[in-house]
Amino acid sequence: MTTTIRSFDVAIIGGGPAGLNAALVLGRARKRVAVIDEGRPRNAVTHETHGFLTRDGVSPSEFRRLAHEELGAYPAVTIVADAAATIAGSDGHFQITTVQGGTIACKKLLFAVGMKDRPLSIPGLAEVYGSSAFVCPYCDGWELRDEPLVIINKGAELAHFAPIISGWTSRFAICTNGPDGLTDAYRDELRRHRVPLHESPIRSIDSDNGIVRQVVLEDGTAIPCRGIFFKPDLALGSGLPQALGCRIAETGTVEVDELGKTSVPGVYSAGDAASRMHQAIAAAAKGSVAAAAINNELNLEAWQSKP
Repeated sequence: MTTTIRSFDVAIIGGGPAGLNAALVLGRARKRVAVIDEGRPRNAVTHETHGFLTRDGVSPSEFRRLAHEELGAYPAVTIVADAAATIAGSDGHFQITTVQGGTIACKKLLFAVGMKDRPLSIPGLAEVYGSSAFVCPYCDGWELRDEPLVIINKGAELAHFAPIISGWTSRFAICTNGPDGLTDAYRDELRRHRVPLHESPIRSIDSDNGIVRQVVLEDGTAIPCRGIFFKPDLALGSGLPQALGCRIAETGTVEVDELGKTSVPGVYSAGDAASRMHQAIAAAAKGSVAAAAINNELNLEAWQSKP
């Protein structure tokens, strides 16, 4: 049996805002591009995408539909409805095998694999995630402005997060779901701002049709609220960057330079996989930057190879 190998200039693994915007830039640069995407984005739990000019409030599924429609104008861009299973080779000669048994050869790689949520350990959180429990106030804070909220976070990240959330509402309580990890000085600061701080573990989150009603603690305290912001427990969306030798930062993201280059020649990464700023418009922007860098690299290599 002969294996059919499909050849491209660039393979993009992941079809979220970063990968799709990179495909647009590369398609317009006349590069043959494969976007390998299994269609299971992390933001599928949310109803709307916010903060993206001209697309504010669009659903993630509609965003992807529109992106695929626009990419259809560029015949060099191919959407591959599959997932990458293994990658071998090196700069200029990568080969990808897919879960469905396909083989794709490419000169350059872009990992736009995003991040994925580890299982939510707090009872009731999964039922409200994406409806009234969120992770980013820049994405969803407007919809919860001036509402009573519960912030589930602790330690240094909480110290950074609490002043930020105060721009949307002053009516919030903090649940650290165990020891708070805060300094005495910061506890004093919370008291000064009259922000309730609860260290008792969370027993449950009560809700109706995805809208949180209250957070109940193990000590019996019930905190009424209309929304939640929590720190997610995330993992890189794929183990392939690390398997290929890409350095992984302490944050769990792929280590890249300002152009999206990883530690492996010919391999780039963009979007949530390579940043802690998890916003659709930021991911798309990083995808555009990485795509331009990839295109420049390909053009320079072609230029220098000519006699």
